[in-house]
Amino acid sequence: MSARSIIIDHGSAFLKAGLSGWNEPQLVLPSVVNYIPCQENPGPSYARRRVSLGIDICRPDTFSYPVQRGRVINWEGVEHIWSFILQKHRLEHEDFPVIITESPLKEPADRQKTLEIMFELLDVPSVLLADQREMSLYSSGLLTGVVVDSGCGLTRVQPFHLGRPLCPGAKTLEFAGQDLSAYLFKSLFKEDCNRHNLFQLDTVASTQMCKCYVPLNLGEELDFYQSLAGSTDRSNSYQLPDGTPVELTAMQRLAPEMFFSPQAFNLQGPSLPQAVVESIEACEPGLCPLLTSHVVPCGGNTLYPGFTTRLYQLVASHFSSTRASVFAGSNRHFSVWLGASVVAHLSTYKSEWLTKEEYSERFRM
Repeated sequence: MSARSIIIDHGSAFLKAGLSGWNEPQLVLPSVVNYIPCQENPGPSYARRRVSLGIDICRPDTFSYPVQRGRVINWEGVEHIWSFILQKHRLEHEDFPVIITESPLKEPADRQKTLEIMFELLDVPSVLLADQREMSLYSSGLLTGVVVDSGCGLTRVQPFHLGRPLCPGAKTLEFAGQDLSAYLFKSLFKEDCNRHNLFQLDTVASTQMCKCYVPLNLGEELDFYQSLAGSTDRSNSYQLPDGTPVELTAMQRLAPEMFFSPQAFNLQGPSLPQAVVESIEACEPGLCPLLTSHVVPCGGNTLYPGFTTRLYQLVASHFSSTRASVFAGSNRHFSVWLGASVVAHLSTYKSEWLTKEEYSERFRM
């Protein structure tokens, strides 16, 4: 094991990367690639293009997300992003081993492809594939608890006991951050909605970051907004990137409520708190009090104001005879990366690493 490892947490919306031992990733970039037509390169259609990172403002319709809903749909794009990350680190540091966090939805063939890219194309010395939910648990300093992970592509609930996943309690919900974004796109721009329009992208992202929140009680909050009808509430006013002022509706500001009342947004249930309750109750009864007292929210959606308070309120009200606790760290949007940074230095994971020599013996015979 090296004193340091390069950690790559590749999510559906963002990739977080950096050296283990730090308190946060040193590099955070959108998980986006774009394809530029290359007229100088005749040949098959797939060869007549160049892949690059991010969005080309001159050709905003050429970008795509290589990872969607926790699954890789474009390995060429993933390879390009990983290559950029490793080249950047190799310019400044020695050739470190690599930890790649992976979604529990990953198929064996995808794991094989990951190892192939790392060892055969990027020439890394050793690799550790780490479960994202497990890494989130370790980032909180716990070995037992319920991880509630909600990012751009997936919302998942997974209980653990002494570091081992309790499979009966695993839950994956049908909505996540991209569904919240889709709602705002359609709500703000109606029939003119275009996910490749940079103005609309900026507007939706700014609205999510600056105006959206989770209420303690949806009905009471809607009644409050109704009482403001006809009056001006400056907190509801929003200036579009082009300077145009708009008045946000109540449901636009309360869009993160979809995690607590999915039916109000025409989404399939259960709600996130209900999934947490069902996850805990699916485990052995003797573990329920311990799990209830160690609920660990993580992922970008849990950063909305009011999210963790509402989650605690609903879980605690169901398990009224048990003391509920929600561990809400300030860096929970980096929880997976931080947990991997911890694991990189644990001797108990030494046997989980795969070296390039072992890969050659196992997979290239």
